[in-house]
Amino acid sequence: MTEPLWKLSATELQRRYRERSLAPRAVVDAVLARIDAVDGRLGAVVARRDDAVRAEADAATRRFAEGRPLSALDGIPLTLKDSLFSADGATTCGTAALRDFHAGHDELAAARARAGGALLVGKTNVPEFANDGYTANPLFGATGNPWNPALTPGGSSGGAVAAVAAGMAPLAIAQDGGGSIRRPASHTGLVGLKPSLSAWPREHALPGLLLDFDCIGPVARTVADTRLLFDALRGPAAVDRSSLAAAWAAARPRAPGPLRVLYVEHLNGNPLDREIAASCAGAVKTIAALGHRVEAGALPLDVSFVMDAWPQIGQVGLAAMFDQHPDWEAQASPKYREAAALGRQVSGARVWQIMERVRRLRRESVAMFERHDVVVMPAAAALPWPKEVAFPSVIDGREVGPRGHAAYTGWVNAAGLPGLALPAAPSREGLPIGIQLIGPYGRDDLLLDLGAAYEAAAPWAHRWPAL
Repeated sequence: MTEPLWKLSATELQRRYRERSLAPRAVVDAVLARIDAVDGRLGAVVARRDDAVRAEADAATRRFAEGRPLSALDGIPLTLKDSLFSADGATTCGTAALRDFHAGHDELAAARARAGGALLVGKTNVPEFANDGYTANPLFGATGNPWNPALTPGGSSGGAVAAVAAGMAPLAIAQDGGGSIRRPASHTGLVGLKPSLSAWPREHALPGLLLDFDCIGPVARTVADTRLLFDALRGPAAVDRSSLAAAWAAARPRAPGPLRVLYVEHLNGNPLDREIAASCAGAVKTIAALGHRVEAGALPLDVSFVMDAWPQIGQVGLAAMFDQHPDWEAQASPKYREAAALGRQVSGARVWQIMERVRRLRRESVAMFERHDVVVMPAAAALPWPKEVAFPSVIDGREVGPRGHAAYTGWVNAAGLPGLALPAAPSREGLPIGIQLIGPYGRDDLLLDLGAAYEAAAPWAHRWPAL
């Protein structure tokens, strides 16, 4: 039986378009029908462009017929997270304050995707202000996990991963400020890359809530698809000076041979679900079997300060955003107004201290990667929990706070490093589990290369949720 078109990978679509055995219009019709069929149970896509994307697919079909595709993304459907600007629609960021907010231009990554012929089918759900580790908001409600719609796909890129995992598009542009790509990818059986700081440059964006920690990155079902989207949208832009450093770091040669891999199972004594621990240990054995030198141990960095300061960073960010846009604060949900009020009580000296410690962490991470090539960790400390609940309060029998499930990811953003989430063996009940590869600044390609080898040894793309 022929595989449904909505199941085809981006790389397969690219191949079939070029040999003219398939047309983009047929694929767009298939993914729109798939959204109709399953998104009522999930709530992943919050804004659709059916008429516009069909017209764009027709244009892509003509380009392939004439042998002049615009890029590797031409004719491939993707979604855009609703915290990222789109030129032809609202960017609500899940809040009533931005219900009718139209930026009038695209986030730079979205602009590059459209210029390359990618087909934006719609925007995906986020928590309010994209500021939580689950996905629910007053405008569109909660997003469910395709593997169990009663559970969360995580956040804040929950809509993005739910759409890809359910076959609503093979690719998604998402956002990761403290693990918001990697954890949701791990909860839905996907690949998610948080690039090195500014490997995808930023322009035309909502005010940042987490200093410069936020990155835009790709989500897909396979490493090859993730690389396709990453490569298509990477590259420096003068408006984001950090992107010049990212391009320089990516161009440095690296020594051939086996990698020195450090596996960190536990971080700062934070609890870890035992099924996740067992799954990640199995994934690390697979990496070792590829010929790499793997050792287990503690992370040779002190990340406790950044983890302890995380709530204040977000509170100060909200306060700064609301000071710029007081009308947004007036319409925000109470918990965000309360967080901003706390942020206004944080002194400038404290903010400066946090920034100094972040700079120290970035310097110390360089020394760490002189001894190790890659660090491997769990991508999330907990399995998916009920979708209306903000965070799991207990992990492995211990009470945790709002960031307990997210303990492994935020420090990577603070350090500006690339992190790649990859599926590991699922739980006893079939819920996805993910590992996380972390590399030196600019070594995104190193992680993708290792991820591709790992995927070949332990494939997962054949797994689909039974929606």
